[in-house]
Formats: sequence, C-alpha cells, structure tokens
Amino acid sequence: MLIIALTIKLTSKGPVFFIQERAGKGGKAFRIYKFRTMYKGAESRTLGRYISREEALLTPIGRNLRRYALDELPQLLNVLKGEMSMVGPRPTLSYQVGNYDLHQRIRLDVKPGITGWAQVNGRNKLAWPDRIKLDTWYVENWSIGLDLRIILSTIPALFRREYAFAQESADDDDIVRHDENEG
Repeated sequence: MLIIALTIKLTSKGPVFFIQERAGKGGKAFRIYKFRTMYKGAESRTLGRYISREEALLTPIGRNLRRYALDELPQLLNVLKGEMSMVGPRPTLSYQVGNYDLHQRIRLDVKPGITGWAQVNGRNKLAWPDRIKLDTWYVENWSIGLDLRIILSTIPALFRREYAFAQESADDDDIVRHDENEG
C-alpha cells in the first residue's frame, strides 16, 4: 500500500486518498477510503457515471489500480473500523438509497463489503439494476459457505479483463429502476 501511495503522489497532483460518503448497514452514512485514481477534481464531473477504461480523467496509475481493484485496499481501514465487512454488497452512494424500492433496501440489511456476489459475477461489466439484484440475492441467501465461495472467486474475477471497466459510458439514472415484469 505504501508503494501505491508513493506512486500516486509522484505521478499526479492531489491527495493520495479519495474519501467519499457512502451508505452502510441500515443506510447509515460513513466515509469510505480509496486510493485516488482520477485527476484532482474529476469526481464532480464523473458522479453517477460508469467509468470506462478510456476515461480521460483517470490517471495512468489509476487505470491500473482500478483494473485490479487495488484502489479498494484502503477499505481495510473501513473493515477495521466496523463500517464494512470483507464480503457484502458494495457500498452505494447515500443519495441512491432514497431511490431504492422496498426489496432493494434489503441490501442495507448487512454491512457493505470489499468484495461481493456482484463483484465475482461481473463487477463493473454489470448494469446497476443487475448488481442490485445480485446483492439482494446475496443477502437473502447469505451463508458462511457463500462468503467462502465469494472470497475464493474474488482473485480470479480480478483478472477477468472484461469485469474491470464498464463497457460504455453511462449514467446511474437506471440504478434502481425496478422491472415491473419481475413481480
């Protein structure tokens, strides 16, 4: 982590860490820690958008950190603080929770995780509604065995190139759009 921090500091202006408010268990807000992967000030221009590999606002080191999810390593501090777990749904932005329907709120019944069912089943390749479906399935079917399966699947998922970045630039207007045909 020290090598990553030094590389960020030496290759682009701005802080080493990106800190952002996210929704945790029960929707309680907490500050998530990540290594900064974009140029200083870029977060205001990318909020609510998928980030593709070609995103011009990504730093060269940031592109590689995101590729292998190394930008998430500082979240071990969130785990130590009791705000996150190693496995669980990825923590969402607080404003998105207000758009959840009753079923989607199930993902707030557990602590968010560094890795999760959606991460090992498509990660950034998935559209937000698909991620939320996988997250709610995880919460409804949680077991120690499932967590072990996710942990064992995380490393191979990190090396699946197609999981690393969104296929195209998009926004999160459809984050919580519920498919009425599902019942």
